[in-house]
Formats: sequence, C-alpha cells, structure tokens
Amino acid sequence: MERTFKITIHMVSSLDGIIAKKDNSISWFETSDHYEKGVEITPEEAGEFLKKIDCYVMGARTYEHALELSRSYGWAYGDTPTIVVSHRNLPIERPNVEIYSGDLAKLVNERLKPNYSNVWLVGGALLSADFIRLKLADEIRLSVMPIILGDGLLFFDQIGQEQALHLKNVTAYKSGMAELHYEIKK
Repeated sequence: MERTFKITIHMVSSLDGIIAKKDNSISWFETSDHYEKGVEITPEEAGEFLKKIDCYVMGARTYEHALELSRSYGWAYGDTPTIVVSHRNLPIERPNVEIYSGDLAKLVNERLKPNYSNVWLVGGALLSADFIRLKLADEIRLSVMPIILGDGLLFFDQIGQEQALHLKNVTAYKSGMAELHYEIKK
C-alpha cells in the first residue's frame, strides 16, 4: 500500500483575517470568550494529534518570530523536523531545523514526499499563497479567534487567483475559537 502524503496549511487568524499584529504580539490568541456548546481538547489529545505531524514548513519571518517566542514559551514545534524557506542566512538553534532556498515544487517532490506523510505549513502568508498558487498544498485548517483586530498582516492578501475549496469539517471550541477545515480543489 502506498503511503499517503498531504500538505496542510495551518493558520490562526482574527475574524477579519489578520494573522499578525504590526508589533507581532500574540496576546490576542488568549481569549476570555466561552462557548458553552464547544468542544474541549485535553492536553493528551492535543499531544497525540501533534505526534501525527511529521514535518513543519515555515517562512523566515515565522521562524524568527517562533525563535523569539521560544525564549519565553519554549520551541512550539518540539523535535519534529522543521524546514524554513528563506534566501537569508538565518541562525539555526535546533538540530531539527534546516534552511531551504530554492524551488518549492522541488522541495515538495524531492524532499518532503519521499520522507514524510503529514506536513504542516505553519506560516506565513506569502509562503501559504505560493503553495496555493503552485497547487502544492492539499488542505487549509484555519483557526479563527473570537476577535476583530482591525489592522495587521492579512492571511490572504492579493493571492492573485480564485481557488475553489471543499469544506471538510468545522469545529467550535469552548474558547470561542472555530476551526475551518477545507480541502483545496485541484
């Protein structure tokens, strides 16, 4: 049986589609909202889910922000292999992190597909748009926080093409966050 392979774009945004405030603060991730009908995920369930992700891909700015946050909160991606797409020379502070500079289709077909099954692209907006435009991503999981930020970096800002999606699932959480899970139609 052939191994399955998929690339999931995961993003957290405000209701107005903003994924980062201009100051890069993440305080807006914390919500005081409560949705009684929502589900709650235990830390054990979250840990089991994260174990299924066998590689992360991110852009340079997301990586730099993750490094900054790791000083206070720890490295969010654990020991899972992480590929940072960048043309810049970035500091490598973990043995499971590598920098990739080059063709994205080559990255997917020659590096990711042969070695991984469940790849998550976790930022940023430009890299996500490139993966969608090049038809390299299979699905989008958008976690919408119960807040309107009004200003900042948009998730989809001038992607440049129409893209049909198929809604696979919607999950509402007790925190008021809603996760939209879409398959990207190719």
